[in-house]
Amino acid sequence: MRVIKALGVVALFTVVAIAALLGLLWLDHKRETLLPTPTGSFAVGRTTYVWSDAVHLDPLAPQPGTQRELLAWVWYPAVPRQPSQTVDDYLPAPWRTALERQTAALFTQFLTRDLSRVRTYSIRDAEVSPQQSSYPVVLMRAGLAALTTDYTTLAEDLASHGYVVVGFDAPFRSFVVVFPDGRVITRAPQNNADLLGGAEQEQLANKLLQAWSADMGFALDQLQRLNASDPSGRFLGRLDLQRVGVFGHSLGGATALQFCHDDSRCKAGIDVDGAPLGSVVADGVTQPFMFLLSDHKGESDAGQPEAIRHAGANIHSIYDRLPSDRRLMIMIRGTSHYMFSDNGAMLKSPLVMRGLRTVGVVRLDGRRQVAVTAHYISTFFDVYLKGAPASQLGSQPEYPEIEYIH
Repeated sequence: MRVIKALGVVALFTVVAIAALLGLLWLDHKRETLLPTPTGSFAVGRTTYVWSDAVHLDPLAPQPGTQRELLAWVWYPAVPRQPSQTVDDYLPAPWRTALERQTAALFTQFLTRDLSRVRTYSIRDAEVSPQQSSYPVVLMRAGLAALTTDYTTLAEDLASHGYVVVGFDAPFRSFVVVFPDGRVITRAPQNNADLLGGAEQEQLANKLLQAWSADMGFALDQLQRLNASDPSGRFLGRLDLQRVGVFGHSLGGATALQFCHDDSRCKAGIDVDGAPLGSVVADGVTQPFMFLLSDHKGESDAGQPEAIRHAGANIHSIYDRLPSDRRLMIMIRGTSHYMFSDNGAMLKSPLVMRGLRTVGVVRLDGRRQVAVTAHYISTFFDVYLKGAPASQLGSQPEYPEIEYIH
């Protein structure tokens, strides 16, 4: 009987503890979150476009003959907000609904932020700032199937420094895409690299890489058309397409690297913690390029997964072939691969952060990781697209987390 009573007490305590944990997670889920303030001098606008390709088909669509389409998100230097203007939703309501339908309730209701309560700084469809006649363009690519808006913090910060930042989602390989006409297209199972391993996963990753790199070229084509004949007049003659940068995170970083290999319109690029893939591994790049890495320093070579050692070798191979005045490789101490997106900016709950630190997922504060990343992205492009002094990329006491790798 004593054993039964003891088990009953343990069971009751467990139920109460789980209920308390879920309650705390629910309260954290519903808390309003303001993204980090952009550090540049410009206000930020955001608009969207749907681009359809009348020439090329989508190579990853389940149905042969499917036309390529992109849903583009554009952040840009804007006229300061007027009282009649609206600050844009972090993610529009139709997208939030579609995302919830594709995700487990535990994930959407307890383990993530309520996206309707995330506040941005982007002014919906604002006019482009008249402070400059035109602005450099930077293409941004999310990691694997992540949504472009998952990197809103980096996009807003870069736009506030005087860049037009263009990201895009694609049907069948982004987690979900919601078009203005109401179509909702999710990632096709055969394009989900998380379902595979080993050689099959690498083969699919290379297919995704080639598709995303081609999409970047198509996006630039559309921006050239927009610059020449924007029906709204917003971007007419305002895009400096002689100064194009590219950056991305994870597979998006690998895509940025491959695109700079594939397309000479890329004038500078950044790979944020992405393992190189494709022909760029053998051929390298010629444009100024930065590798911005997460922290694996605490692991010995023997303790690192083979994939990490292989990626590191490929990065060094590409980096070593670049002239010393056209390359940079830095690591942010204490960083996690998964916190370069808005995940880092949204995780402020002491409960969640304590748990993540306990299991070793997070060492550096998430907002600090995103802030340091944003600073080095804008500074690198300032140097190689705007002609700022290269000394700005040198060691700075306000960023002690940075370690330069040679």
